[in-house]
Amino acid sequence: MSDTDARVHAQYEAYPYPARDPRDEAKRLITGSPSHLDEIRHHVFAGHLDLSRPFRALVAGGGTGDAAIMLAQQLADAGAVDAEVVHLDISSASRAIARKRAEARGLTNLRFADGPIERVAEIAPGPYDYIDCCGVLHHLDSPEAGLKALAGVLKLEGGMGLMVYGTLGRTGVYPVQEALAQLGGDLGEKERVAVAKKLVAGLPKSHWLKRNPFVGDHLTGGDAGLYDLLLHPRDRAYRVAEFAEFVASGGLAIRSWIEPARYDPDTYLSDPGLRKAAASLSALERAALAERLSGAMTKHIVYALPAARADLPAPDPGADGAVLVLRDLDPAAVARGLSGGVLKADLGGAPWQAPLPAIASAIIARLDGTRSVADIRAELKPADPARFADQVRATFGAFHAINRMLVREMR
Repeated sequence: MSDTDARVHAQYEAYPYPARDPRDEAKRLITGSPSHLDEIRHHVFAGHLDLSRPFRALVAGGGTGDAAIMLAQQLADAGAVDAEVVHLDISSASRAIARKRAEARGLTNLRFADGPIERVAEIAPGPYDYIDCCGVLHHLDSPEAGLKALAGVLKLEGGMGLMVYGTLGRTGVYPVQEALAQLGGDLGEKERVAVAKKLVAGLPKSHWLKRNPFVGDHLTGGDAGLYDLLLHPRDRAYRVAEFAEFVASGGLAIRSWIEPARYDPDTYLSDPGLRKAAASLSALERAALAERLSGAMTKHIVYALPAARADLPAPDPGADGAVLVLRDLDPAAVARGLSGGVLKADLGGAPWQAPLPAIASAIIARLDGTRSVADIRAELKPADPARFADQVRATFGAFHAINRMLVREMR
């Protein structure tokens, strides 16, 4: 083990990340991206995920358990009787917290493994239908080696959910990391945290870290968050094109960026001429342009498939057999709250909106996760049934752009 590897291990033993209290499992389930079960169904399996068959997932670098607990609980709730989630991590302190969280929920479909991602084939051999690696690869000595190791235990018909840091959204972080290395690089873990707190408190308002509103949760979220942001011994970030190249190095192709609207230049451009110029760019160039215009992308989240599956057709939300679902939202409440024929959101300080058809509220109110598009059409009896599929697609497109509507099933 290298000196840096030893420091990374020591960090997560001293400051398991993210900080979690197993007692809180009685109050709520933490959900997010990637690895929400509805997202996996949509992005990785195009709505064709049969949970009556065996399903194996790996959460690589699972930390204190957010992704593993979320997915294991959602699989249990979905009645997946032959499903297993493997939580792999180098930190015994982090695994202990994740294990206690699983015990608090009574989860029996979660297994724990100890070791580095690079040795996954030996420690937690596949093959896996799905692999999560969120906020970990950018901390490895060789992110490429880590990604290839994971790709090696992924089924050809499977997919991954990945997250890495975004360079532009973390403006101000890296100069402070360098300053802290100069001022306290040889100190112990607790002493380094004390130095970091003093330095941050004394930074002038002009410093980019103080002017960056998108990393403040780490600065106010306790010692574990502060350490992860400013004191991590190995930390790199990616811009969009770099990340796409990195994903390709593992024999994978990016299926989707989360949320799609953040990676659409039209979110940040209002001038028709500029929008027209952006429209001529490739999909990857458009995503890279959006990153340059946003300034708020502190991380990049993608779903990726083996390159051989890169041409997998996206599910058609307007098809008769499509079963749509709102991600972590109550359909009735959303339907009641819609007004003005427009869906609005704030994307890191960028106002965003999308038009909705007049029938959108009626459609959304019926998205219970079991009704198909054909079922909803039969209930609503639209005046123009031929246009109904397009109205569903328009409704879906608006909510999907902010990662709030997904295809759960294609019958």
